[in-house]
Amino acid sequence: MRMSIASLIQSKVRLVATALALAFAGVSVPAAAQDNIMTLHFDGGAGVTPVSVAIMPMSGGGRDLSGIISNDLSRSGLFQPIDPKAFVEQVGPNATPNFASWQTLNAQVVVAGQVVPTGNGLGIQVRVWDVAQGKQIAGQQFSTSANNWRQLGHLAANTAFKAVTGEPGAFDTRIAFISESGPKDKRVKRLAVMDQDGANTVYLSRGTDLVLTPRFSPTNQELTYLSFGDADPRVFLANVQTGQRGVVGNFPGMTFSPRFSPDGRKVIMSYEKNGSSTIQVLNLQSKQATQLTNGSAIDTSPSYSPDGSRIVFESDRGGTQQIYIMNADGSNQQRISSGEGGARYSTPVWSPRSDLIAFTRQKGGQFGIGIMKPDGSGERMITEGFHNEGPTWAPNGLYLMWFRDLGQGPQLWQASIFGTPEQRVPTQGFASDPAWSTNLFKQN
Repeated sequence: MRMSIASLIQSKVRLVATALALAFAGVSVPAAAQDNIMTLHFDGGAGVTPVSVAIMPMSGGGRDLSGIISNDLSRSGLFQPIDPKAFVEQVGPNATPNFASWQTLNAQVVVAGQVVPTGNGLGIQVRVWDVAQGKQIAGQQFSTSANNWRQLGHLAANTAFKAVTGEPGAFDTRIAFISESGPKDKRVKRLAVMDQDGANTVYLSRGTDLVLTPRFSPTNQELTYLSFGDADPRVFLANVQTGQRGVVGNFPGMTFSPRFSPDGRKVIMSYEKNGSSTIQVLNLQSKQATQLTNGSAIDTSPSYSPDGSRIVFESDRGGTQQIYIMNADGSNQQRISSGEGGARYSTPVWSPRSDLIAFTRQKGGQFGIGIMKPDGSGERMITEGFHNEGPTWAPNGLYLMWFRDLGQGPQLWQASIFGTPEQRVPTQGFASDPAWSTNLFKQN
């Protein structure tokens, strides 16, 4: 399903959400679950057994939200939705489940609620029940404009995810990517944005120029990306809501690998001149650039730490592509990747949780996606194969998305950092260079 830019603007502006105890049910609910049903192991040392969840039918205004909730939770790898045909009862929005009956079905969680009309759109009231404890562990209500109805399902899925794991969900997010179509030798590449589940695709470029590496702003609906037109490649800034775009800075050489600073006020990127590339930071308001690295090496793919104090980047200054970190002012540059076994590293990106750095690793003819701590320790591969590249973090720091090309064309994939199975991300045609947005709704 495609949305126009105007619809996207309207949907974003009209989204209203209220994190409340379900007053309509007369039940007081803590803002966060006190005892989480699932404990996540971030070191990858333990497998994950999905939580069995019963999702009650939630529809209204001709819209079915239970299917969206079920799809979101299932794709997370942490939930196993129960077939509705096996339900022992239908739990209404104001009813308490028969916990003993659900235990016979080995259900651990029941998600119930209702879709209600609002002044100009739809709302949803959702409750999450812990079967073993026999109590409600979350209750929230949300409303939005009618054309943004799918967002309600994503917000309800976030509610269930956080109630069970104690971690915020990332279902009300968008993915920027490069949509690819046409024959392999004449591939048309367009800048596109979609919901994290592949719905509501919007194209932001026409395919006349080659576009690469889109990156979301952490503070608003803006993107940086690389565009190859008639002149040298340039970094552009595009507003998702208005469709307007412009060149970032006026550099005489080639600029590439753009990424926003955590406060959204600067763009950090690589600047190529005379066969080498340095890392530059451009203040978007003053248009003043600051050079952070020097020398004849190729320094590229910079990414800020979430607090903006440090930068991770790749460089071949030691003879092969490796990962380095430095302070935000360019001082204290040091290598953190080992390069063991001839491994080469690229496209590093700092986790929103600050604790990990994701990367692409080439070793033994394979391209894999991995993670390591900021000091270079604890290196662990998330996936390996013929060609995997370009990791991007979900805003909760629990999932990675990347693109994989097995020869026919690139596709998007995602996996968690704690051992859940890989999932293909649905797109309209081939897709590469994904970038995950922040949550559209700030969670409590």
